[in-house]
Amino acid sequence: MSTHTIELTTRDGEQLRFECGAEQSLLDAAAGAHIVLPSQCRQGNCGACYADATRGDYILGEHNPAALPAGEAEKGGILLCRTFPLSDLSVSLPFDHDRILLGDIRRRNAAIVIIDSVGENTVRLELSLEPDEDGGNAAEFEPGQFVELEVPEQGIKRAYSLSNTGNWEGRLEFLIRLQPGGLFSTWLREQAQAGQTLLVHGPQGAFGLCENGLRPRWFVAGGTGLAPMLSMLRRMAEFQEPHPARLYFGVNRTEELFCLTELEALKAELPQLQVIVCVWKPDQDWQGFCGTPVDALARDLADLQVQPDIYLCGPPALIDAAEAAARSQGVPIEQVYSERFLPA
Repeated sequence: MSTHTIELTTRDGEQLRFECGAEQSLLDAAAGAHIVLPSQCRQGNCGACYADATRGDYILGEHNPAALPAGEAEKGGILLCRTFPLSDLSVSLPFDHDRILLGDIRRRNAAIVIIDSVGENTVRLELSLEPDEDGGNAAEFEPGQFVELEVPEQGIKRAYSLSNTGNWEGRLEFLIRLQPGGLFSTWLREQAQAGQTLLVHGPQGAFGLCENGLRPRWFVAGGTGLAPMLSMLRRMAEFQEPHPARLYFGVNRTEELFCLTELEALKAELPQLQVIVCVWKPDQDWQGFCGTPVDALARDLADLQVQPDIYLCGPPALIDAAEAAARSQGVPIEQVYSERFLPA
């Protein structure tokens, strides 16, 4: 079978090459060359393996239209898991080289420590990693990354962003919305309890803080898209980073709000942080912002002199609307970073 040479260029200018057969996806061929690229569902549904094809011919296979930013496919936007080369191909990756794993995805066992309800249909899950092969407990990951959680021997696996920061104790924390009929959600709702063991795959993912001097950082989160934002803001607090920061956190209804106490604590640790909590359809007693986090973002962008870096996490509709709001106010596309997710 003939193969084609694939050249990847990361955001920080590093290059990698591997061979890919016409019947292989770029993602699978890279993994065969021990290059693990950021991805999640690997089936064209989530958009986590988005990249730009800059030279060469290819077929972009069937995928969920919501997984690609609007209009990007016509401009060379691809999903690595659904792209099959017809020639040698050059691809630009929207993340730095340090987010590529050269080897295999790490797997470790972890025990459930806490599972509790924090809002309507939302739970906080805390795990404790078991010691690794060297006897260490450390949980090493970058803010914004995710892991895949697998229920042993049940074939149930789902990717979730971490909401805490790396630590020596082996603690992993997640904010999870329980989806109706979702396999992992049903297991969490009906069977999960403290002491049970899960298999942790990762960390993985390219979403995270970028070093761009002291430019303001604005974070826009829909629902449990708050998790990676908490991780990034908690890292800023730990390192006492001085960047001006804003968090726009939104839900549909007041009953769905969660982590408000944690946000107040974060404001105390990070004095320059402003938190704008948004409810789209509030009850009559709600005193905060009425509307979506994108509405609040658009309002505030209109009054700025310095364009911030904007971090987005949530469902595709929120991401697309926030990106459009940023473009309309002149925020350069390279200052907008996003992670979209779809229910599963």
